[in-house]
Amino acid sequence: MAVTVKFFASVREAVGASSETLDLPASVKTVGDLRAHLAARGDTWRDALGSPALRMACNQIMCGTDSAVADGAEVAFFPPVTGG
Repeated sequence: MAVTVKFFASVREAVGASSETLDLPASVKTVGDLRAHLAARGDTWRDALGSPALRMACNQIMCGTDSAVADGAEVAFFPPVTGG
């Protein structure tokens, strides 16, 4: 299964990429699984994706960790938005 992963704001800065296309193992079925898969890359990734306030979207719809990821999906990770 191939997906496009996008990183925004401080997450992008931390991981050093704005997006990538990944071929995922069969064990990655949800956005939470994808997050854990990426976090397993090391401390930088774990720190960037580990915040409980991290926001996620699948196919441009806000979602939680239990949202299913299908072949061809676009998943985005970004910090919470603040305003003033």
